[in-house]
Amino acid sequence: MGSVVHEVDEKGMMKKTGRVTIILATVFRAAIAQDTAIEYYGSSDIRYEDHVYADHIRTVTLEKESYRLSDPAIAFGTGEKLVLTFDDLDQQTTDYSYTFIHCTPEWEPTNIPVSYYLKGFTEDLISTYDYSFNTFRSYTHFRLVFPNEYMQPQLPGNYLLKVYETGNPDNPVLTRRWLYYEDRVQVNAAVSRATVIADRYAKHEVDFTIDYTGLPVLNPFEEIRVVLLQNGRWDNAIFNLKPLYIKGNVLDYDYEEGNVFNGGNEFRTFDTRSYRSPNRYMQGFAEDSAGLHAFVNDDRSRAPYQYSILDDINGRFLVAIYDDRDGRLEGEYLHVHFKLLMEEPSADGTPYVFGSMTDWKILPSAQLRYDYEEKAYKTSLYLKQGYYNYMYVMLRDGRPFPDETVFEGNHFEAENDYTVLVYYRPPGSRHTTLAGMRRISSKNIY
Repeated sequence: MGSVVHEVDEKGMMKKTGRVTIILATVFRAAIAQDTAIEYYGSSDIRYEDHVYADHIRTVTLEKESYRLSDPAIAFGTGEKLVLTFDDLDQQTTDYSYTFIHCTPEWEPTNIPVSYYLKGFTEDLISTYDYSFNTFRSYTHFRLVFPNEYMQPQLPGNYLLKVYETGNPDNPVLTRRWLYYEDRVQVNAAVSRATVIADRYAKHEVDFTIDYTGLPVLNPFEEIRVVLLQNGRWDNAIFNLKPLYIKGNVLDYDYEEGNVFNGGNEFRTFDTRSYRSPNRYMQGFAEDSAGLHAFVNDDRSRAPYQYSILDDINGRFLVAIYDDRDGRLEGEYLHVHFKLLMEEPSADGTPYVFGSMTDWKILPSAQLRYDYEEKAYKTSLYLKQGYYNYMYVMLRDGRPFPDETVFEGNHFEAENDYTVLVYYRPPGSRHTTLAGMRRISSKNIY
């Protein structure tokens, strides 16, 4: 490792500036491999999704620099930036580098050279970091803002951000999806109750039109592709809807089925911004040799009950602490304990805690196990202080995707955010661009 000189930037974050000996070999290798680096960056071990590969990497966020809790999407050519943050709980000092991989709408690597979609370096060091202070558990907090002077993506579309230990690009520690979109189509969309009678009290229908006047489209059925997202999730995304009608340059996607999502319920919440005293979401806090503990209020299944209005942030989480302190560096890590009361265990599958804090995925650490003495499912997650949304889902035996309706119910009144993504690939093109997107809410539908 080369020597590292530290300075403090305008935000009080340490920056590694003396990094010449650390990354010279990396830069030279990237320059040589620039036109043939597809396989180099596309290790067979990489997963083209939001994923954490190392247990010591925690609390990963990727959002707009100007808006916390936003989806990781910025407009092409506008100067908007995204901010990646994460904590390294390892006690050893580690340098991390990053790169971007251009992807298809289905999140497979695009078969084009890196130099075609990246300007500047093809990989670079994450040079802004600082150490936690006044915390029981020490960690290093990393921060990356992009696009930046060292690396600028040149094409709109889907991108995978890959972070790895410097000099070891085939072994990522985390990956994150993000979107670089244009404004070349006009999308008009609305969320309503499902048209199908059997689903009217439980599901949302997303109908929309696409005006592609700004694109030289010859065959819209082949050149235009659509993806629908609920609350920024990709686990239940709807892909490849075809237009039902074409009226001039307007594509109409007014379906009765195929564009429908479960309404679900408002998300449950817990709040660990202060561990000094309980709040309305928490039973209490404790400390022992294992560290700090937070006990969420006992939960019950909400499936038998009518819809009830609750404020939520649609499954996301916000790292924060009280008293005007910096939650990024002074936030504690706590063992957060969940308890779902049930008279007997379910024979239909396995329950999990689920949300943005689990990357919208079924994680082994989030599996609930039944305690016969307490007549409850229980688990705990190691999480940084903050304000969190979550839900309980059931992974039924033999099913690939979880069911959120088993414990949470399913209500058309529930408020969810929806995103329409419009991709464009003309004949003969080597890649697909993200030509437009539109966000809408189901709030106040009846």
